[in-house]
Amino acid sequence: MSAAAPRADLPRAAARRRTLVDVVAVALLLAVPVIGFAPTFAGPGFAVAGFGGLAAGMGLAVLGARLRWGVLTLTAATAALYFVLGGALALPHTTLAGVVPTIETWRPLAVGIVTSWKQLLTTVAPVASGDGHLIVPFLLALVASVLTAGLALRVRPPAWALVPALAFLGVEIALGMSQPALPVVQGIVFAVVAVAWLALRQAWDPARTVVEVGAPDALPVPGQGIRRLVAGAAILGVAAAAGVATAAIAAPAGPRYVLRDVVIPPFDIRQYPSPLQSFRGYVRDSADETLFTVTGLPDDARVRLAVMDAYNGMVYNVSDEGAGSSSAFTPVRENMSPDAEGQTMTLRFEIDELDGVWLPDAGAVTEVRFDGERADDLRRAAHYNDATGTAVVTAGLAQGDAYTMTTVFAASPSDEALADVGFAPVRMPEQREAPEGLAEAATDAMAEAVTPIERVRALESWLAQDGFFSHGLEGEALSPAGHGAARVTTLLGSDQMIGDDEQYAVAMSLIAAELGIPARVVMGFHADEEDPAGQVFTATGADLHAWVEVAFEGYGWLPFDPTPPEDQVPNDQTTKPKADPRPQVLQPPPPPQEPVELPPTVADDRESEEDQEAGAGWIVTVLLIAGGVLAVLAVLLAPFIAILLLKAARRRRRRAAPAVADRISGGWDELVDRAVDLRAPLAAGATRAESAPVVGSSLGQPAVTALAARADAEVFGPGEPSPERVDDFWREIDAVLAGSDAGLGRWARLRARVSLRSLLMRARLGEVRASIAQRATQIARDARDAAPARRGARPAAADTGHDAARAEEDPR
Repeated sequence: MSAAAPRADLPRAAARRRTLVDVVAVALLLAVPVIGFAPTFAGPGFAVAGFGGLAAGMGLAVLGARLRWGVLTLTAATAALYFVLGGALALPHTTLAGVVPTIETWRPLAVGIVTSWKQLLTTVAPVASGDGHLIVPFLLALVASVLTAGLALRVRPPAWALVPALAFLGVEIALGMSQPALPVVQGIVFAVVAVAWLALRQAWDPARTVVEVGAPDALPVPGQGIRRLVAGAAILGVAAAAGVATAAIAAPAGPRYVLRDVVIPPFDIRQYPSPLQSFRGYVRDSADETLFTVTGLPDDARVRLAVMDAYNGMVYNVSDEGAGSSSAFTPVRENMSPDAEGQTMTLRFEIDELDGVWLPDAGAVTEVRFDGERADDLRRAAHYNDATGTAVVTAGLAQGDAYTMTTVFAASPSDEALADVGFAPVRMPEQREAPEGLAEAATDAMAEAVTPIERVRALESWLAQDGFFSHGLEGEALSPAGHGAARVTTLLGSDQMIGDDEQYAVAMSLIAAELGIPARVVMGFHADEEDPAGQVFTATGADLHAWVEVAFEGYGWLPFDPTPPEDQVPNDQTTKPKADPRPQVLQPPPPPQEPVELPPTVADDRESEEDQEAGAGWIVTVLLIAGGVLAVLAVLLAPFIAILLLKAARRRRRRAAPAVADRISGGWDELVDRAVDLRAPLAAGATRAESAPVVGSSLGQPAVTALAARADAEVFGPGEPSPERVDDFWREIDAVLAGSDAGLGRWARLRARVSLRSLLMRARLGEVRASIAQRATQIARDARDAAPARRGARPAAADTGHDAARAEEDPR
């Protein structure tokens, strides 16, 4: 049988139909990964960028196929289209009227080809649309549509077009979130569209149409194409139903792993000390210093610095409970605090003397914009915690830093509004090593409290009204710093509770935790009620405070101040209430009593003890510093000390050599080594007479030549030199060595003393001598082995017979 040749070109109508089907199929295939970006982005901006890039890429692919552009031309056109449309679709805030690109548009577009991937992966999802993250879906959709549509329109078989489409889908999954949106639906849509499109292309491809001549059953049957389509649709329906059922049964219980989870580990704030430890230091040393200023802060607003909710018996710090805890900091972005409700305001912060990593803020921050010389460094180092409303910059704050915050202030509810509100179901970290029985101290104060807000107010009022205020500074009542378990126990167990914000806030939070109340400690700044902040709030150390926040259902964390007023100071003279006056009645005289023995008067030596402790502490500090300095010096000087010890041991070994002649040679070697350490150009293997001029010149001693001749005479002369002559030779050597330092500077002498040149030279000479000796031994052994061969076979036979005879005489 013969087959009819396929037609070279399709009819125009069939070509248009195939192009239309290809374009629609590619659009549907690529729409799946574009929609897959929905959970990753906040807002619909991703759709504009993704579908805009998809439409532009497909139009460019159709144009390239029609004009038969080559790969280079199509690549250049794609790059040009990226820069022309990228501003309007991915960076509209950098363009003129949202359409015309500018220099500020092209710069981030060019850099974003490389950096946008990392920025997307290192930002907490859902990411904002205004931080340049839209470059990723726009660029992916543009490139994928050019490749997919181009292959579909130009290449046979068209299944090659699925490669870039599948690559786009895989990249979208890797860049997305661990909890995708409708993954089963996405997979089914992609598979159905791919199978249907390939089936249609195979049915319409003229290269597949074969007509056999003389075969009546090969003629087309009316309605055969429709039946194929119906059968294919039925098969696809069954496959889709099976896929949904399989996915429902075999879907993994846990989330999928994506690149976002492994690219960069989360920022760990626990590597920094608790800011509450520096509370008393700020109050004492920076009471009158301007730490920072805030413009636009409401009168009753508070500036947060840090929030702590974990206690270990010594310090209050952030917890390590993971996501949603006080340590869950993530890089700053434009859509922070997405659930915040209230009045949106803009605040301007300017840093003066404040340092450290904690960034002052207020309210629920939604956006931070840094400016100044360190703006880029601060932006890259800034992290924010949505759960606590606090921020940090790992680069550290410095004078001159400034930033603008967009933040939301929620309205403060009244106690009447909280009358029927319970505590929020917040999972609080376990307070370890907290003092026991704290709740018993507040039993009487909270006896009549019924509702949650009444319990918290009763605890707050008890501490604020019954306690006394003191920072423990000069002229104030004794109040030790710190908030460890011992300090909190002392505060609540004394006759008079004396402390400041640090102790009262920690005490209230620990008591609340023991009673099951979700509470945490906040450190920050706020103006006094008598002196409101005004338009510009200047924060000093005197404005630093610590308070307690309690979580109420539906209202979030609300502040409470357990610290007594600053004018509520303790009084040493306790005033007792007067008794009711009664009429005077003549009483009989009391019976005589034995005098009471009073205990000896104990002097108040608190100041002397404090002075002694201060003195002892000063001495210990000085000793520790001195010990540390000596330890560092010992480590630094250890190599040089080791060199000096090696040279001293080498001198003793030479001076006490077993052979008397070696002692003379050792004395001369001391001169040579000193010259080598002074960088004298000595030739290897030179005799004493040959090296004497160089040694004498480097040491500045002309007597060296005479010493070389004397050493040769003593070593090679008849007999051995007497011990007296050896001692006299070494005295002359020492005199030459002592005189060699006269013309050198201090650093030159020191450098020669600790030089390794002579030690290394002797080591190399030892290796050379060992090599020569080994070579000589090998030569002698070779000569001995070759001697029998030179004598001939007869001596060898005689030797063999002699050995046999010896073997017979001695059977062993």
